Amino acid sequence: MSAKTPSETDSAGKAGATADRKARLAAQLRANLRRRKDQARQRRENDTDDT
Repeated sequence: MSAKTPSETDSAGKAGATADRKARLAAQLRANLRRRKDQARQRRENDTDDT
């Protein structure tokens, strides 16, 4: 039975955490972009309604 040293366990955990963080940041970026596009559309619609 081979026990992993703490440094081996931490490095594997950090790699998984890094991938999770990247995925979470990518999802937040997409949500932010979608929200900004919706805001821009609403502003365009409001500008055309005023004329």
